[in-house]
Parts: sequence; C-alpha cells; structure tokens
Amino acid sequence: MIATLISLSTDDSRSHGSSSARKIRPNIGSATVGRVKVSTRGDYASRALLSLALHGDATGPTTVRDLAERTGLPQPYLEQILLLLKSAGIVRSKRGVGGGYVLAHSPADISLAQIVRAVDGPISLGDFGEPHTDGACDHEGQCVLLSIWSKVGDEMRERLENFNLADLSLMANGNKPWPEALS
Repeated sequence: MIATLISLSTDDSRSHGSSSARKIRPNIGSATVGRVKVSTRGDYASRALLSLALHGDATGPTTVRDLAERTGLPQPYLEQILLLLKSAGIVRSKRGVGGGYVLAHSPADISLAQIVRAVDGPISLGDFGEPHTDGACDHEGQCVLLSIWSKVGDEMRERLENFNLADLSLMANGNKPWPEALS
C-alpha cells in the first residue's frame, strides 16, 4: 500500500527569505516519483507553532518578535501567518503588555495537516479534477493519472495528519526518533 511506503524529508538548500517552497519527496518503493511542495508559508507556520509548543504556556504568551528571533523567520511575514492561524482557531492572541500568541489547543491535538490547511487551503497534489468513472476519459491515459494524483495527495494528507506538535516537540528535544529521511 502506498501509505506505508511514502516517506517525507525536506530539502534545506534554500535561504529563509526565498520564495521557493520546501520540498517533500514522496517515495514509492525505491523509485522517487517526483516532488510535492509545501509552501514557504506552510513551513513557516509549522516552525512557528513548533516553537510555541516547545516553549509551552509556562512563560505566558509569546510576542511575534520573540517568535521571529527564536525561529529565524521574518517578523512581518510571521505576523501575517499568525493571523491566518488565529482565524483557523489554532492560536489565540492577547493584546497589550504581556501579550502575544499561545496555542489554542494541546500540541497533541494540532497536526501538520491542520497547520498547512490553515495557511494554504486544502492539501492536494494539484488541481487536476476528479477521475472519470468507467474509463470514460477525455484524453488517453487521463483517468489513470488523475486517479494516481488523487491517491498520492490523499496519502500525503494522511501522513501529515499523523504528525502532531507534541510528537514534533519530542523529536526536536531528542526524546523520540525522527522520521526516516529519504536520500
């Protein structure tokens, strides 16, 4: 089954300010089938929320400035991302002195899929439409490819649902093994 064979890894060969997307390479068996991209916005949102999870509510809300310094993310872009995450109900904000952002839910209840959906919309491999049924395709091979793109998109979504901020915090602190990376 594809779900058990797809692994995720990231390519960090870009600079933080780059508009290129972080790449996730799905691997089916031993053949790389291509690259699926998570946007810079999805990556930054995940990094910011992981930082909030790592530091917890013990110190109270975290300012955007502190969050930007801890993560190395550009503050103006981070402000926009946090507003999207607030609209999605993933973070809460407090205004004024001592204000900032906190997670709205337990880290165990926030998946990478929720984070990416909050800032980028639905997770899919592309906007290819639905496969036709019974082989009634407009063009040669179209139905089988549409079915594969849909299946791989579903598998990517499922994999991202399986990673939550609590698990990522444990991994980041060395208390849980990292997912196996592809070469």
